[in-house]
Amino acid sequence: MSDLPALEKLKHGNPEALVHDLILARWSPRSFADKSISDADLKSIFAAAAWAPSSSNEQPWRFLVGRKGDETYTKIFNALVPANQSWAQSAPVLYCSFGKKTFTSNDQPNPYCLHDTGAASAVITLQAISMGIHTHGMGGFDKETLRASFGVPSDFEAGACWALGYLGKPEDAPEKYRAAETAPRSRKRLAEYAFSEWEKPASF
Repeated sequence: MSDLPALEKLKHGNPEALVHDLILARWSPRSFADKSISDADLKSIFAAAAWAPSSSNEQPWRFLVGRKGDETYTKIFNALVPANQSWAQSAPVLYCSFGKKTFTSNDQPNPYCLHDTGAASAVITLQAISMGIHTHGMGGFDKETLRASFGVPSDFEAGACWALGYLGKPEDAPEKYRAAETAPRSRKRLAEYAFSEWEKPASF
């Protein structure tokens, strides 16, 4: 199935209520086109992160961004588990996130650092998809390898690694992932996670 517009339509979310189309268009492919992303577009994508919410406006997130062929990309790629390397190698950009574990103003622990870094990461995914660029987050990586490769201070905790690029053909993904690439997406029902009391669905 190399009809990419049809694939995007298939992957489009089908929500229970009215949800912005930008959110429904975001999904996580494992095949990326052999097409670079311009400096201007990358700047826009990562500039969006600054506008995510964070505790005390700390903005604890830090992103290391690599382009295929450069040292940053290689370091991130080498920290990935083999299963993720098998498909992430097609992405023109790899990046990773870290959250600062203390507040800058008083050096007190910031228990929300990864929560807020995740919020910034979500904003990045939405900015990217608004530009026709896809993201895929990965938890399968070695945190200590990543930290050591970049000399990241101990005050920062690794969040996730990400692939970024234009959508590729699903048949170019590793064989074991191809069925998932062309399957409709599914999500939990609202009643499974929005409560008025614990495990009692909220009434909307």
